[in-house]
Order: sequence, then C-alpha cells, then structure tokens
Amino acid sequence: MRALVVYCHPVAESFTAGVRDAVVRGLKAAGHEVDLLDLYGEGVDPVMGREERLAYHEPGLNTVRIAGHLERVKQADALIFVAPTWWYGPPAMLKGWLERVLVPHETFGMPKPFRSLERRLTNIRVLAAVSSLGSPWYWWLWIGQPGRRILLDGIGGIVHRRARKLWLALHSMDSASAERRAAFLAKVEARFARL
Repeated sequence: MRALVVYCHPVAESFTAGVRDAVVRGLKAAGHEVDLLDLYGEGVDPVMGREERLAYHEPGLNTVRIAGHLERVKQADALIFVAPTWWYGPPAMLKGWLERVLVPHETFGMPKPFRSLERRLTNIRVLAAVSSLGSPWYWWLWIGQPGRRILLDGIGGIVHRRARKLWLALHSMDSASAERRAAFLAKVEARFARL
C-alpha cells in the first residue's frame, strides 16, 4: 500500500514529530510505501487567494496551483494525517491545505439536491488521523469531536465507501507524563504496523 502521511507542526522537536516518526516506522514495518508530506517543511501556503477562489469550481483551472499535491493524494491508497488538535480542530496550515487541495471535479463531485458529494477519491482505502489534544476525552466528546469529524467524516464522504477509518488521540496532552506519552507512541507504531 502507498501511504500519504500529511504531517503538520511548526516545531521540529515537537511531540507531534515523534508521533509522525512512530506512524512512519509502523507503516514501513508493515511493508507499506510512505510518502511523507511535511506541510511546514515544504513551505505550503495555506491561504486561498482571490484568483484561486474564483477558479475553484472550474475544472483544470482549480488545479493549477496545487497539481503536485493533488497528484500525491491521487496516487495514495492510504491518507494519514498527523497533527495536533488546536481549538478543537486541525491547525490552520492543515485546514488551508485541505481547502486548497481537495477541489471539486478532482476529489469530489458537487452535490445535487437531496444527494451528497460524489466520491472521487476512491483510491483511498484507509483514512486515518493521529492527534494530541489539550482537552480531556470527556470534554472532547461533549463538544462533538469537531477535528475528528472534519478529518474522518468530512473527508470520509469523498474517499472509497468502504475505506477503513482510524483515529488515535492522546488527550490531556499538557499534563501527560513522559511514561504516558511514550506508551502512546508505542501504541501508534504498533497500530500502523498492523495496517
């Protein structure tokens, strides 16, 4: 399987970088090919400008600025996000990447009355996200898990209908002990090694 790992964190020595490494180790141990997309490392511009927005619904024109990243998504069998959860959702860099790269006509067909989006990323058979959250798990459930819902349910509506979905999260990150963090990294690596 070819896995596109979309990694998003501005600090090279962050815990999220350790999570990224655990995901990659696990995938490679399972024999999968890994394409690592480091949004900050590649200097991705998350801002959709005026001209890009005006061309958003125009086939061909809407891919001009993001063709390389779109091609990487289309070549993947698995799409895996590794990013912290900030203010209950993905970081602005990741959210902007989603808005710019997952364009209509290429990754989904526009909805029609009483019908949902048409699935165009049917090459994606595994959709996963690994995150850390400052909030405890019960508060995350209380507010409706918005970041998880964006990454797994929202994007889940445009990938293969039977795609496997996986969400792994370390809650109460700010007070997590070194032992708890290490156990989470081991869990992440082991889970992706079984993919």
